[in-house]
Amino acid sequence: MVVSCPTQQVNSPTRVALVIQYLGTNFHGWQRQPNQVSVQGYLENAISDVVGYPVRIHGAGRTDAGVHAAAQVAHFEYQGPIPAHKWSKIINARLPEGILVRASAQVSADWHARFSAVWRRYRYTIYTDEQPNVFVNQTCWHYYQYVLEESLIQAALKPLLGEHNLSAFKRTGSDRNDSLVDVQAAECYRQGAFLYLEIQANGFLYGMVRLLVGMLVEVGGGKRSPEDFTNIWQNQRREEVKYSAPAKGLCLLRVGYPQMPFSNHLWFDTQPNFLLAQ
Repeated sequence: MVVSCPTQQVNSPTRVALVIQYLGTNFHGWQRQPNQVSVQGYLENAISDVVGYPVRIHGAGRTDAGVHAAAQVAHFEYQGPIPAHKWSKIINARLPEGILVRASAQVSADWHARFSAVWRRYRYTIYTDEQPNVFVNQTCWHYYQYVLEESLIQAALKPLLGEHNLSAFKRTGSDRNDSLVDVQAAECYRQGAFLYLEIQANGFLYGMVRLLVGMLVEVGGGKRSPEDFTNIWQNQRREEVKYSAPAKGLCLLRVGYPQMPFSNHLWFDTQPNFLLAQ
């Protein structure tokens, strides 16, 4: 006699998306690395401590050592009764100073923090007043040696719009097979002593924004023309791109998705602009 047993129902894992902020000063970048302090490592350890087994978290992009994020996006999967919206507070209770999860939300099983993203936007902040200021030192490049003219920088940025080979702004060590980047927006603007450069693209090459800013400062200071800047990247003259701007001025501002699981106030523009009296 064969006795049939009821089939045990196995619950499918829940996928949770996170909006994450961090000051990159004390971390060796986003990605977990052996014997290094990373943002991904802290997040994975915090989640794993709660569920009792190793959990892998997937980020929308990798930021280098010292680079900040105002709204990095990541996701992970787990099995258990914890509601997705409660994970932000649970994780924050286990994180060190300098990392914060702004919100958490359940997403579909096919939603992916990296592969579902259609653009990323970075902001680089330069503090141009001659006098130093301790309150902006961690998140700005203090550059006052030359007056920077934002109209010259904007003129150099304009030809970047569209899809181009930007191998001139790729550091060695990149794992990408090509250097094509679709630049969707690029702007330079000033607020008092602060100069902001923002670039939005479908993806970024390794070290791209910092190499761009290093050369754009030469344009803004009158040491290189916008036309020369354009000629260098159009002809892939990588040997002429020699200076990378400091990491501390760079921030992953936000990541865009066709279906964003969070309301705008949680992710759209959460890095404060500085408005100090001049």
